[in-house]
Amino acid sequence: MLIKKPDDIKAAEITSKETYLNRRQFIASALGAGAALAGLDLADGPHVHALEKLPNVKKGPAAYNTSEKLNSLKDITSYNNFYELGVEKGDPELNAKYLVTKPWSVAVEGEVKKAKTFAIEDIMKLAPLEERIYRMRCVEAWSMVIPWVGFPLSALVNLAEPTNNAKFIQFVTLVDPKRMPGQKPSLFGNPIDWPYVEGLRMDEAMHPLTLISVGLYGEILPSQNGAPLRLVVPWKYGFKSIKSIVKVRFVEKQPEASWNKMQPQEYGFYSNVNPEVDHPRWTQATERRIGEFLRRKTLPFNGYGEHVASLYKGMDLKKFY
Repeated sequence: MLIKKPDDIKAAEITSKETYLNRRQFIASALGAGAALAGLDLADGPHVHALEKLPNVKKGPAAYNTSEKLNSLKDITSYNNFYELGVEKGDPELNAKYLVTKPWSVAVEGEVKKAKTFAIEDIMKLAPLEERIYRMRCVEAWSMVIPWVGFPLSALVNLAEPTNNAKFIQFVTLVDPKRMPGQKPSLFGNPIDWPYVEGLRMDEAMHPLTLISVGLYGEILPSQNGAPLRLVVPWKYGFKSIKSIVKVRFVEKQPEASWNKMQPQEYGFYSNVNPEVDHPRWTQATERRIGEFLRRKTLPFNGYGEHVASLYKGMDLKKFY
């Protein structure tokens, strides 16, 4: 099925390629050799499911939706960080055909009264679906405006009924090298200790901006964007928005997060957008909006400070980066 852009998005808005210099450059040689070692034929494999329109999607709260110009569907689906599908920005779109998402289930476990495994069809019915137009900021200093479709994470949290011991939530991505070519063994080993994991403090998870996304542009989430469901936390850097989730664990202590575990000197657990804390290898004071030539100033908390700054009152945001 061909996917048409909305009328107000110009066809000429096509992403230009950045110089491949990013926070994960050190893993490119390792993961890039994986496909060759595994004999992966990128010209063959499972076909991508045709995307379906999501029914009964309502507009999200106006206070949270940005009025900034949307990035095109092409931008959003062809320029991605999803290293389970490859390290180059175009690899996820190329390898999306391998990520078959039916059947799919999500296990809710840990410090909860109602541990349960949900089929994706049941997850989609947990709460009314809303369109949320969020600014998204990558730690590599580029950004997009994306019309996500999903529901607040709080709906899932409330259903699980966490105990008083639950202070954090950890999210776990699928491990399946057949469906995720980036997880194939390489000549140098896998520098990422799969599965990819991320975490939030409970109050961050319960904030109404925190979204479980199951779609974008009114359609089911494409595989290259983290199908069938992913986390979206718009005031944090993009690597916090874990994709293709299979487990949600409620825990008492701060859980591991993949990039914080591998490179704690570069990637903190909180991962809040803070223009005053540079990455060791580049500035965070400015960013490039995909589809634009000039750079713009980076906003604290990605522009959501009025909604979320109170979560971190009294914290040293340079220490807890």
